[in-house]
Amino acid sequence: MKRVLSVLCCLGLCSVAALGQKKAAAPMSDQEFVNFAAQTDMVEANLGKLAQDVAASQKVKDYGNMLVTDHTADYKQLQQIAPQASLSVPDAIDAKNNKAVIGPFHKLKGKTFDQRYIHAMVEGHTKAIALYKKEAEDATSDAVKTYAQNALPVLEKHLDDAKLIEQGKTPPAM
Repeated sequence: MKRVLSVLCCLGLCSVAALGQKKAAAPMSDQEFVNFAAQTDMVEANLGKLAQDVAASQKVKDYGNMLVTDHTADYKQLQQIAPQASLSVPDAIDAKNNKAVIGPFHKLKGKTFDQRYIHAMVEGHTKAIALYKKEAEDATSDAVKTYAQNALPVLEKHLDDAKLIEQGKTPPAM
């Protein structure tokens, strides 16, 4: 059963990785980026809440709490800037992310959850940072461009902290 869950998690993460690579290769429209950013914020906040409930490590619980706080704030910011660019913001996690990304984590807890969650956060934030950097340069809308630029330092902190936790270290105050 654990092997099946491992395979499902890996497949889910690989499909997210493939999606990120596809999007990075082809220019993303501002609406596609806003959709990506909103889904990322909602998924990260959802998984952060789950981490607070089922993680074994206090570091992982604290990290999850930070993601809930930061990605909720980011989502609210996205809702403010999107109308300036005549863009819409999704208000729910899509079925694909619910099934492929979030679903497998609901079957995990304790140390197994911690390891897979932090690994997924390193991978996910690495890919998100690449897309945000590209949008910070290529966005059509100045509002979207500025949003992407302003979000990058927070995403980079999330990545740095996840890497430290993955290495067994304690991140600086979260």
